[in-house]
Amino acid sequence: MAEAKGLNKPVKLKADLAAFLGDSSLPRTEITKKLWDYIKANKLQTRTINGKPENAGKNIVADAKLIKIFNNTCTTSKTGKLTDLRNLKEGQTIDMMQMASVVSANIE
Repeated sequence: MAEAKGLNKPVKLKADLAAFLGDSSLPRTEITKKLWDYIKANKLQTRTINGKPENAGKNIVADAKLIKIFNNTCTTSKTGKLTDLRNLKEGQTIDMMQMASVVSANIE
């Protein structure tokens, strides 16, 4: 059997994400799937930004469990865009497009 590569290759999770997912190593695809399963199961998607109605598409509300993971995120994309969620508070929202940054910031 061939070794998993790319997005299907297991990566080591940082402590907060490992505790949240109950595993120390998972492929990026599985990490994202489990995060979205949690978000959907707990109805943490909204069309508002920090409680204010906006035509902003889907946003994710940070609950007590997600805030620990989101607060580990401070990354710069290849295009130079900074995603800094270190000061995010419980109940505030992030754009669903920031999930890739959240996952990247929480793996080793």
